[in-house]
Amino acid sequence: MKANELPADWDEQHIREVVDYYETQTDEEAAAEHEAALSSPTGTLMEVPTELVPVFRELIAKHQQDRGVRK
Repeated sequence: MKANELPADWDEQHIREVVDYYETQTDEEAAAEHEAALSSPTGTLMEVPTELVPVFRELIAKHQQDRGVRK
């Protein structure tokens, strides 16, 4: 995905909602969100080399598509 491309189901309204969500989030809410992500039983956070990020994104998108997950 190029930097100026959006996922198929994203539109201007969705972008505005995401921006508003993060711009109005308190430090405490952000910390709680990060903590919840770190303790998720369904995912893993890991550091990968920046040049491999597109490969991981493609793999995740294919995995979600195969499972019928909409993100």
